[in-house]
Amino acid sequence: MRVAVADDAALFRDGLCLLLSAAGVEVAAQAADGDELFEQIKTDLPDVVILDIRMPPKPDGGLSTAEKLRATYPDLGILMLSHYTETPYLMKLLEIGSRGVGYRLKERVADVATLQDTLTRIAAGDTVIEPEVVERLLEQRRKRATSPGIAQLTEREKDVLRHMAEGRSNGGIAEVLVLNTKTVEKHIASIFAKLGLPATETNHHRRVSAVLAYLRARQDGAENL
Repeated sequence: MRVAVADDAALFRDGLCLLLSAAGVEVAAQAADGDELFEQIKTDLPDVVILDIRMPPKPDGGLSTAEKLRATYPDLGILMLSHYTETPYLMKLLEIGSRGVGYRLKERVADVATLQDTLTRIAAGDTVIEPEVVERLLEQRRKRATSPGIAQLTEREKDVLRHMAEGRSNGGIAEVLVLNTKTVEKHIASIFAKLGLPATETNHHRRVSAVLAYLRARQDGAENL
Protein backbone atom coordinates (compact mmCIF):
# COMPACT_ATOMS: atom_id res chain seq x y z
CA MET A 1 0.00 0.00 0.00
CA ARG A 2 1.13 3.55 -0.78
CA VAL A 3 0.17 6.43 1.50
CA ALA A 4 0.64 10.22 1.49
CA VAL A 5 0.76 12.18 4.76
CA ALA A 6 -0.04 15.82 5.51
CA ASP A 7 0.41 17.29 9.01
CA ASP A 8 1.86 20.66 10.01
CA ALA A 9 3.39 19.19 13.18
CA ALA A 10 6.76 17.98 11.87
CA LEU A 11 7.48 15.77 14.89
CA PHE A 12 4.17 13.91 14.63
CA ARG A 13 4.47 13.66 10.84
CA ASP A 14 7.93 12.15 11.05
CA GLY A 15 6.84 9.72 13.75
CA LEU A 16 3.82 8.67 11.72
CA CYS A 17 5.97 8.05 8.66
CA LEU A 18 8.29 5.83 10.72
CA LEU A 19 5.28 3.92 12.02
CA LEU A 20 3.95 3.49 8.48
CA SER A 21 7.30 2.13 7.33
CA ALA A 22 7.30 -0.32 10.24
CA ALA A 23 3.85 -1.44 9.10
CA GLY A 24 5.18 -2.18 5.62
CA VAL A 25 3.44 0.84 4.09
CA GLU A 26 5.24 2.97 1.52
CA VAL A 27 5.13 6.71 2.23
CA ALA A 28 4.72 8.14 -1.26
CA ALA A 29 4.63 11.80 -0.16
CA GLN A 30 4.58 13.95 2.95
CA ALA A 31 3.70 17.61 3.37
CA ALA A 32 3.08 20.29 5.98
CA ASP A 33 -0.27 21.41 4.55
CA GLY A 34 -3.05 20.37 2.22
CA ASP A 35 -2.05 22.49 -0.76
CA GLU A 36 1.48 21.09 -0.74
CA LEU A 37 0.16 17.54 -0.55
CA PHE A 38 -2.30 18.10 -3.39
CA GLU A 39 0.52 19.25 -5.66
CA GLN A 40 2.77 16.34 -4.68
CA ILE A 41 0.31 13.58 -5.51
CA LYS A 42 -0.89 14.95 -8.85
CA THR A 43 1.52 12.78 -10.81
CA ASP A 44 1.88 9.96 -8.28
CA LEU A 45 -1.47 9.06 -6.73
CA PRO A 46 -1.30 6.96 -3.51
CA ASP A 47 -3.92 4.52 -2.23
CA VAL A 48 -4.77 6.54 0.88
CA VAL A 49 -3.99 10.04 2.14
CA ILE A 50 -3.67 10.77 5.87
CA LEU A 51 -4.66 14.32 6.83
CA ASP A 52 -4.54 16.27 10.06
CA ILE A 53 -7.90 17.99 10.49
CA ARG A 54 -6.41 21.17 11.94
CA MET A 55 -3.69 22.27 9.56
CA PRO A 56 -3.06 25.02 6.98
CA PRO A 57 -4.26 26.51 4.73
CA LYS A 58 -7.35 26.95 6.98
CA PRO A 59 -8.14 26.26 10.67
CA ASP A 60 -9.76 23.02 9.50
CA GLY A 61 -7.54 22.70 6.44
CA GLY A 62 -7.62 18.91 6.52
CA LEU A 63 -11.34 18.92 5.78
CA SER A 64 -11.08 21.41 2.94
CA THR A 65 -8.23 19.34 1.50
CA ALA A 66 -10.31 16.16 1.83
CA GLU A 67 -13.18 17.81 -0.03
CA LYS A 68 -10.87 18.88 -2.84
CA LEU A 69 -9.25 15.46 -3.05
CA ARG A 70 -12.56 13.59 -3.12
CA ALA A 71 -13.88 15.84 -5.89
CA THR A 72 -10.73 15.27 -7.96
CA TYR A 73 -9.99 11.63 -7.09
CA PRO A 74 -13.29 9.94 -6.07
CA ASP A 75 -11.67 6.56 -5.34
CA LEU A 76 -8.83 7.88 -3.19
CA GLY A 77 -9.00 6.72 0.43
CA ILE A 78 -8.97 9.47 3.06
CA LEU A 79 -8.02 9.09 6.74
CA MET A 80 -8.54 12.13 8.97
CA LEU A 81 -6.61 12.32 12.25
CA SER A 82 -7.40 14.51 15.24
CA HIS A 83 -6.51 14.90 18.91
CA TYR A 84 -10.17 15.48 19.72
CA THR A 85 -13.54 13.71 19.44
CA GLU A 86 -15.25 16.49 17.52
CA THR A 87 -18.58 15.39 16.07
CA PRO A 88 -19.01 18.45 13.78
CA TYR A 89 -15.82 17.46 11.99
CA LEU A 90 -17.10 13.91 11.55
CA MET A 91 -20.36 15.21 10.09
CA LYS A 92 -18.47 17.40 7.62
CA LEU A 93 -16.24 14.49 6.61
CA LEU A 94 -19.22 12.22 5.94
CA GLU A 95 -20.82 14.95 3.86
CA ILE A 96 -17.75 14.76 1.63
CA GLY A 97 -18.31 11.02 1.21
CA SER A 98 -19.04 7.96 3.29
CA ARG A 99 -17.00 5.35 1.39
CA GLY A 100 -13.27 4.93 1.81
CA VAL A 101 -12.99 7.49 4.59
CA GLY A 102 -11.92 7.36 8.22
CA TYR A 103 -11.86 9.56 11.31
CA ARG A 104 -9.53 8.41 14.08
CA LEU A 105 -7.85 9.88 17.11
CA LYS A 106 -4.10 10.30 16.74
CA GLU A 107 -3.41 8.41 19.94
CA ARG A 108 -5.38 5.37 18.67
CA VAL A 109 -3.24 4.83 15.57
CA ALA A 110 0.01 4.76 17.50
CA ASP A 111 0.51 1.01 17.03
CA VAL A 112 1.27 -0.88 13.85
CA ALA A 113 -1.67 -3.31 13.97
CA THR A 114 -4.31 -0.62 14.41
CA LEU A 115 -2.80 1.56 11.71
CA GLN A 116 -2.55 -1.35 9.26
CA ASP A 117 -6.15 -2.40 9.88
CA THR A 118 -7.47 1.15 9.51
CA LEU A 119 -5.65 1.81 6.24
CA THR A 120 -6.56 -1.58 4.76
CA ARG A 121 -10.26 -1.05 5.47
CA ILE A 122 -10.27 2.48 4.07
CA ALA A 123 -8.41 1.38 0.93
CA ALA A 124 -11.09 -1.31 0.48
CA GLY A 125 -13.83 1.34 0.58
CA ASP A 126 -14.96 0.90 4.19
CA THR A 127 -15.88 3.68 6.59
CA VAL A 128 -13.72 3.65 9.74
CA ILE A 129 -14.92 5.92 12.55
CA GLU A 130 -13.46 6.27 16.03
CA PRO A 131 -15.96 4.57 18.38
CA GLU A 132 -15.74 7.46 20.87
CA VAL A 133 -16.81 9.92 18.19
CA VAL A 134 -19.73 7.72 17.15
CA GLU A 135 -20.79 7.33 20.78
CA ARG A 136 -20.70 11.07 21.38
CA LEU A 137 -22.74 11.78 18.29
CA LEU A 138 -25.30 9.11 19.07
CA GLU A 139 -25.60 10.35 22.64
CA GLN A 140 -26.50 13.75 21.26
CA ARG A 141 -29.12 12.11 19.06
CA ARG A 142 -30.51 10.02 21.93
CA LYS A 143 -31.27 13.14 23.93
CA ARG A 144 -33.62 14.26 21.18
CA ALA A 145 -34.90 10.88 20.05
CA THR A 146 -38.43 9.82 20.95
CA SER A 147 -38.53 6.37 19.35
CA PRO A 148 -36.80 3.02 20.07
CA GLY A 149 -34.82 3.46 16.86
CA ILE A 150 -33.28 0.64 14.85
CA ALA A 151 -35.34 -2.10 16.50
CA GLN A 152 -38.53 -0.45 15.25
CA LEU A 153 -37.54 -0.63 11.58
CA THR A 154 -39.20 -3.15 9.26
CA GLU A 155 -37.04 -5.65 7.38
CA ARG A 156 -37.41 -3.64 4.18
CA GLU A 157 -36.41 -0.44 5.99
CA LYS A 158 -33.34 -2.23 7.34
CA ASP A 159 -32.48 -3.27 3.78
CA VAL A 160 -32.76 0.34 2.64
CA LEU A 161 -30.68 1.59 5.57
CA ARG A 162 -27.99 -1.02 4.90
CA HIS A 163 -27.64 0.19 1.33
CA MET A 164 -27.62 3.81 2.53
CA ALA A 165 -24.66 2.86 4.72
CA GLU A 166 -22.92 1.49 1.62
CA GLY A 167 -23.12 4.97 0.11
CA ARG A 168 -25.82 4.26 -2.47
CA SER A 169 -28.10 7.00 -3.75
CA ASN A 170 -31.89 6.62 -3.69
CA GLY A 171 -31.76 5.56 -7.34
CA GLY A 172 -29.01 3.05 -6.59
CA ILE A 173 -31.02 1.56 -3.72
CA ALA A 174 -34.10 1.33 -5.93
CA GLU A 175 -32.13 -0.55 -8.56
CA VAL A 176 -30.61 -3.05 -6.11
CA LEU A 177 -33.88 -3.73 -4.26
CA VAL A 178 -35.98 -3.67 -7.46
CA LEU A 179 -38.19 -0.84 -6.22
CA ASN A 180 -39.23 2.46 -7.71
CA THR A 181 -37.54 5.59 -6.39
CA LYS A 182 -40.69 6.97 -4.75
CA THR A 183 -41.03 3.80 -2.68
CA VAL A 184 -37.42 4.12 -1.54
CA GLU A 185 -38.05 7.75 -0.59
CA LYS A 186 -41.07 6.68 1.51
CA HIS A 187 -38.97 4.05 3.29
CA ILE A 188 -36.25 6.62 4.01
CA ALA A 189 -38.78 9.09 5.40
CA SER A 190 -40.08 6.34 7.69
CA ILE A 191 -36.52 5.50 8.80
CA PHE A 192 -35.89 9.15 9.68
CA ALA A 193 -39.10 9.28 11.71
CA LYS A 194 -38.42 6.05 13.61
CA LEU A 195 -34.85 7.11 14.42
CA GLY A 196 -36.11 10.40 15.81
CA LEU A 197 -34.28 12.54 13.27
CA PRO A 198 -36.05 15.92 13.12
CA ALA A 199 -37.36 17.31 9.86
CA THR A 200 -35.72 20.63 10.75
CA GLU A 201 -32.38 19.14 9.69
CA THR A 202 -31.41 18.77 6.05
CA ASN A 203 -32.09 15.41 4.42
CA HIS A 204 -28.35 14.97 3.94
CA HIS A 205 -27.63 15.40 7.65
CA ARG A 206 -30.45 13.04 8.57
CA ARG A 207 -29.09 10.51 6.10
CA VAL A 208 -25.64 10.67 7.71
CA SER A 209 -27.16 10.36 11.20
CA ALA A 210 -29.20 7.33 10.14
CA VAL A 211 -26.09 5.64 8.76
CA LEU A 212 -24.21 6.32 12.00
CA ALA A 213 -27.05 4.78 14.01
CA TYR A 214 -26.87 1.72 11.75
CA LEU A 215 -23.07 1.41 12.15
CA ARG A 216 -23.38 1.70 15.92
CA ALA A 217 -26.09 -0.97 16.04
CA ARG A 218 -23.85 -3.30 14.04
CA GLN A 219 -20.97 -2.61 16.37
CA ASP A 220 -23.19 -3.48 19.32
CA GLY A 221 -24.02 -6.80 17.69
CA ALA A 222 -27.63 -6.09 16.72
CA GLU A 223 -29.21 -8.98 14.86
CA ASN A 224 -30.54 -8.83 11.29
CA LEU A 225 -28.42 -5.82 10.28
